[in-house]
Amino acid sequence: MKLLRVGEPGAEVPAIVDAGGTVRSLAGIVPDIAGDVLSPEGLARIRALDPATLPALDAGARIGPCVGNIGKFICIGLNYADHAAESNLPVPKEPVIFLKANSTIIGPNDEVLIPRGSVKTDWEVELGIVIGTRASYVTEDEAMDHVAGYCVINDVSEREYQLERGGTWDKGKSCDTFGPIGPWLVTRDEVPDPQNLSMWLDVDGHRYQNGSTRTMVFGVRHLVHYVSQFMTLHPGDVISTGTPPGVGMGVKPAPVYLKAGQVMRLGIEGLGEQTQHVGQA
Repeated sequence: MKLLRVGEPGAEVPAIVDAGGTVRSLAGIVPDIAGDVLSPEGLARIRALDPATLPALDAGARIGPCVGNIGKFICIGLNYADHAAESNLPVPKEPVIFLKANSTIIGPNDEVLIPRGSVKTDWEVELGIVIGTRASYVTEDEAMDHVAGYCVINDVSEREYQLERGGTWDKGKSCDTFGPIGPWLVTRDEVPDPQNLSMWLDVDGHRYQNGSTRTMVFGVRHLVHYVSQFMTLHPGDVISTGTPPGVGMGVKPAPVYLKAGQVMRLGIEGLGEQTQHVGQA
């Protein structure tokens, strides 16, 4: 299933994409694409519906973040060896975990704002894992049982704030609008191999990132297991799994960063596409 949330910020309604591509409302059937709705039982109730009986929504309506009331926005750093190389950093021996503020979260096509004073705002297409059931100290064999599905994430980053101004990465990752999520939550049954998905990102029509989840250092199964050793994962938590090479910071001979007025387009095979206009805060 492809699940999404449609409407203005704070007033999104849950929805599903039917086999013909029409977006249909789940309002009154489930409260949101969040919490217990993401459990196997909750998803089974939606799967049992006949989408043709549900009201169609305006095809031009805003799409919100595909998960509501996200508890934790967890990110994995340097999870592609070739991206670590372009960042002049070693490949980690264990996953690098950092948190992105929930105030970054926007819809997949909402405007991304360059922070005031920023000169190094960058892009990162990433595969997102959406947790469906509580996971604490789970084994790798158990890990996938806790995954509701997957989505596209743009882990927008301010590199000066992240790397040159002291402290941890969070300040360069947590600026407002730095977390577009969606358009859809694609349930796990429709993504048989999350380690074989092509992914890409363009800025103003120029292809900068063209990668695949095949080259992850640590795969989805290991990441869910690993993160659960340090914090309990709850339904609706999101793990962003790292980016392939081609970020602006790594462009040779000189880095390239975002400017107001530009347009980012990005996508992952089977998970949909995002388009963000870049503005100035």
